[in-house]
Amino acid sequence: MQCLCLKKWSFQSRICAKMRRYQTLVRILLAIILALITLATLLSNAFVIATVYQTRKLHTPANYLIASLAFTDLLVSILVLPIGIVYTVTGKWTLGLIICDMWLSSDITCCTASILHLCVIALDRYWAITDAVEYTKKRTPKRAVIMIALVWVFSISISMPPLFWRQAKAEELTACTVNTDHVLYTVYSTVGAFYLPTLLLIALYGRIYVEARSRILKQSPKSTGKRLTRAHLITDSPGSSSVSSINSRAPDMSSDTGSPVYLNQVKVKVSDALLEKKKIMAARERKATKTLGIILGAYIVCWLPFFIISLVMPICKEACWFHPAIFDFFNWLGYLNSLINPIIYTMANEDFKQAFHKLIHRLTCPS
Repeated sequence: MQCLCLKKWSFQSRICAKMRRYQTLVRILLAIILALITLATLLSNAFVIATVYQTRKLHTPANYLIASLAFTDLLVSILVLPIGIVYTVTGKWTLGLIICDMWLSSDITCCTASILHLCVIALDRYWAITDAVEYTKKRTPKRAVIMIALVWVFSISISMPPLFWRQAKAEELTACTVNTDHVLYTVYSTVGAFYLPTLLLIALYGRIYVEARSRILKQSPKSTGKRLTRAHLITDSPGSSSVSSINSRAPDMSSDTGSPVYLNQVKVKVSDALLEKKKIMAARERKATKTLGIILGAYIVCWLPFFIISLVMPICKEACWFHPAIFDFFNWLGYLNSLINPIIYTMANEDFKQAFHKLIHRLTCPS
């Protein structure tokens, strides 16, 4: 009997050892993946800031807002994600109360500011496309700075309240989370940081899409039979796209008999420059509308699951239960938006792409 118990204990110990090795391997792999996401977020946003700073052509109020968004996402990669990696991989908080408070405040402030930057960028584009003439006069760097300042003031106002009701003692702290006992704050923070901005983004991008769509329809030719042409009197020269014959009357020229003289068979070059210009503009509008859909879709996919859980859990309390791994996954899915933002906003802009390629070439080939 004693021998049987020893064999059973030995078998169980081998299983436990294998499970520990497996868990260690999973944690190492998870740490590598999260570290790569953090590094990519840091580098991509740093490149956006450097591109705007070094390219004079990009020194516009609209691009200042994009650079400010990149700076906010850069702060997420520096202040939030590294500590988030340690907390997610170990599964417990070991850094103390002060670091916890600083990390939570940075997390809430920077992530809220990143979301609100999307709103001010959408608002700027909405004014630019619906009131182009008047807003061009108001679209100044000073206005952009004011919008950015308001974003940070509102973000800080959302992150500060939890600092005043921390209840756990430093030696008892094993988890670093916002105290969900205050349901009113939970509703205030989630509505202010996500739900209201999301409704605003949907409304603004909806109006922008409708306006862009109407411009596409206006710029498209009504029928294939009509052509936008510009006529030039030319001689028999190569390179003419098409030639037609017309009768042109010259009233100031007359024959000896006083009869008017007609110049027959005058060659006219048909130019499609205006039509091509309108086609290019329509293509740009279509690309812009697709970009809007990508921006809004990526934002909602990244942040909606996290904010649903953040709002539901404090309300239903014991009736709802989520595995910590699910909460961590949705949390990092939201962080991933800080990596997606610079990719979408820069790759959809030709000026940004050209400046970005020049910057890469300058760094890789300094000579």
